Amino acid sequence: MTHQSDFPTTLQEAMIYFADPEKSFAFMVGLRWPDGKPTCPHCLSDRASFLSTRKTWKCMACHKQFSAKVGTIFEDSALGYDKWFPAMWMIVNAKNGISSFELARAFNVTQKTAWFMNHRIRLALQNGSIVKFKGNVEVDETYIGGKARFMHKDVKARKLKGGKGSAGKEIVQGLLDRENGKVRLMHVRSSEKDSLDANVRANVVAGSNVYTDAHSSYVDLKPEFKHEFVDHAERYVDGKVHTNGLENFWSLLKRSLKGTYVSVEPFHLFRYLDEQAFRFNERKDCDQGRFLKAVAGIVGRRITYMSLTGEGAQPA
Repeated sequence: MTHQSDFPTTLQEAMIYFADPEKSFAFMVGLRWPDGKPTCPHCLSDRASFLSTRKTWKCMACHKQFSAKVGTIFEDSALGYDKWFPAMWMIVNAKNGISSFELARAFNVTQKTAWFMNHRIRLALQNGSIVKFKGNVEVDETYIGGKARFMHKDVKARKLKGGKGSAGKEIVQGLLDRENGKVRLMHVRSSEKDSLDANVRANVVAGSNVYTDAHSSYVDLKPEFKHEFVDHAERYVDGKVHTNGLENFWSLLKRSLKGTYVSVEPFHLFRYLDEQAFRFNERKDCDQGRFLKAVAGIVGRRITYMSLTGEGAQPA
């Protein structure tokens, strides 16, 4: 699939490549069924006949029809691969992300459609790794949200009533593995020890060196971890004890949220964290490499518009 000499390496090449219906369809089929055997999503039979005029298959066992989009983030989308794949290419390779308005202009779709595309692609970027960090790990938290003095009084009252973080902001905890340079992010409900301490224990191998600031929620990490901290009221670096790697990531994250997306609903925040973490973790790869890693996550994941916009939507 990707060994072709003409497979794109730049956005311009990707636009041309995926504009070819045969190439884009063959690429999608290869993603969906790497073994070359289309399988019915309804009964799991691999006996299917191809309907070339519709680019679909008919199962010979249950007699139902299915397309390559079924069982992926593209399911039920009327948009062609000539829009989906270049959109993914743009999003995973734009350091500060692509807003729905910009995506809408680029692909001549409505802002509502572009917003839905963005969230589907973010779903493909979720890592979900259960492998723990080890060695030298930085741990820090930051606060996401507008400044209280700029909020409408009703909004300010609602946010402050919840007792969240600093002036009602959302709290994000991050872990950075210095050995591989990868981050892991969690949208947490409070900055108390029950949340922050527990996340460290769930994501870091016991015995590792853990570096934090002087936050009291980390005081009980010893003796399970070799915990050292730096008091930012006195200094920011004490030899190898610092959280500068995460501070760098926080600046990238906030530039993306404030500069590109402007306003992010709290129940969608974890999706934006997935997107920014993916780009940061794959920053040493090339554009083509990031794209191929992203499209590898489209299968087995589906999200509906209702689940994104329905009342009571909560972080997964």
